[in-house]
Amino acid sequence: MSGSDSAGHPDAPDAPSERVRALIRSVPGFPRAGVSYKDITPLIEDGGGMRLAVDALAQAIDAAGIEYDRIVSAEARGFVFGTALAYRARRGIVLARKPGKLPRETISASYDLEYGSDSLEVHADSIPPGARVLVADDLLATGGTARAMCRIVENAGGAVAGAAFIIELGYLRGRTLLDPYKTVSLVNYEDPSE
Repeated sequence: MSGSDSAGHPDAPDAPSERVRALIRSVPGFPRAGVSYKDITPLIEDGGGMRLAVDALAQAIDAAGIEYDRIVSAEARGFVFGTALAYRARRGIVLARKPGKLPRETISASYDLEYGSDSLEVHADSIPPGARVLVADDLLATGGTARAMCRIVENAGGAVAGAAFIIELGYLRGRTLLDPYKTVSLVNYEDPSE
């Protein structure tokens, strides 16, 4: 979501997002100095926390009016939440992988990270023309990974229905790369020291 919408927006405090935030561990200086890594492993190791995060994100997606036929998620942590959302919604999931990991013909998009660059690929036949696809990942940082998934969807002839994230690093303003798509997140960090 963008602007003043409240459901799933980082400015909308609620109990589920605060409980999810409590299960995310900040690791200063990883993977390099100046970065505060958001470790989701405590969240996914906690069955109740994982269920709460998936259910709350699904509710934010619904509240934003995002309707979709499939989900695309990037490896590896994105697969965790993308698969859970797909299962809950009874939708298929498209796996966006690093180059050379998929066995059939692929389409790809490159992107910049907050500390490097990379590419993602999906099977060329995994997104039917006209399919409405939700981009889902664990983290929205600079927006490069999510934007690459959007380009892949559009290059395949699909339409980006919206984007959903457990964590948003709001201070990096990655959401701006996702305009005009509806974008939701559960936990927002506006201060890099958090």
